[in-house]
Amino acid sequence: MTPVDRPAWPDQPDPGPHATQAADGSTPFDFFAPAAPGGPGAAPVAQQPAPQQPAPSQAMPQAGGPAGFGAPTVPVTPSVAPPMPAPQDPPTLELGAPIVEHHQPTVPAPAPAPALDSLPGGPDSPLYVVGDVHGYLQDLLDGLHEQGLIDAEGHWSAGRSRLWFLGDFTDRGPDGIGVIDLVMRLAAEAAAEGGYCRALMGNHELLLLGADRYGDEPVHSSAGTASFLAAWRLNGGQPHDMERLEDHHVAWLSRLPAMTVEDGHLLIHSDTTAYLEYGDSVDAVNDAIREVLNQGDSEEWWDCFRRMTKRFAFRGEHGAQAAHELLGAFGGHRIVHGHSPIPYLLGEVSTEDGPSGVQITGPHVYAEELAVAMDGGVTLEGEGKLLIARLPLS
Repeated sequence: MTPVDRPAWPDQPDPGPHATQAADGSTPFDFFAPAAPGGPGAAPVAQQPAPQQPAPSQAMPQAGGPAGFGAPTVPVTPSVAPPMPAPQDPPTLELGAPIVEHHQPTVPAPAPAPALDSLPGGPDSPLYVVGDVHGYLQDLLDGLHEQGLIDAEGHWSAGRSRLWFLGDFTDRGPDGIGVIDLVMRLAAEAAAEGGYCRALMGNHELLLLGADRYGDEPVHSSAGTASFLAAWRLNGGQPHDMERLEDHHVAWLSRLPAMTVEDGHLLIHSDTTAYLEYGDSVDAVNDAIREVLNQGDSEEWWDCFRRMTKRFAFRGEHGAQAAHELLGAFGGHRIVHGHSPIPYLLGEVSTEDGPSGVQITGPHVYAEELAVAMDGGVTLEGEGKLLIARLPLS
């Protein structure tokens, strides 16, 4: 038995991890509520919270360069909340013979790296990854500057460094298009310096592109009739992002790969095994998803989005086995992903509005050290953090 991810209901709102959890870790109003007995059922729609606005000290940068670089913020550690029972592992489904027994794990031989013009690893070309940004441009600018990747004016200053974004640029936060514009500009500036800045396709990129392309066109959903535009609105879509979305943004986002391997790290957005449904190599998966975006119809696009909303594949008793399965197919010795906020992944979130009691300070390593979670929950005010890390983790 190998694990698969919780079924996704992407037409239901996903306001973040602040929701009461059922025994299986699902919430009553997110993507991942299981179907009722006898068939799929729609979870109740909750009031979408207003997007978090940046504090005055984190005002959005004006034309000519970012503002807000200054003394680092001193984190305030809240009182420790009582420990919550850990949610049960995701449901399992027979997928064929497992690669290894859970109690006798062996690391499979790496598959060939993808055909990307990667720079060789070394002290002059360090590798960095960025977790989910969700429109928090100022947090991104501050974090990149702190790491020495950009200067005080917001321009690339890292020479031959390599920088990968793990997806989810938009939705929920104040300036998703500003984030995309910054990443596109840094990609050009890094290339001119002999480095590079690249990005993976996240489920919110699929949702934004689908809403732009198909709007209110009905698509089949396990929870009933849905549309990309309705799902985008329910899941943190910001009208000002859609208003500012231009053709060059769409063209750039549509070409993003779904995965890559860098220095032995398998970089993906979602903590799911659904990538295996698109191919058995990095190039095959990237080609298959790109074909859906370029030539597929709305149903195929919706199905791709639904698969990429799944999560928690590497958590729990069988998580390491699932990680081995992905690494055996696509290469590398450790998975690095975003998508699932670390407090949600840990099962620490217990109420709709209350704090998790977890102060995020860095990436979370789990699944017998085979997986690294990089979604610090930047949307969790006072607790979350936009994570940027240099690989390998020390």
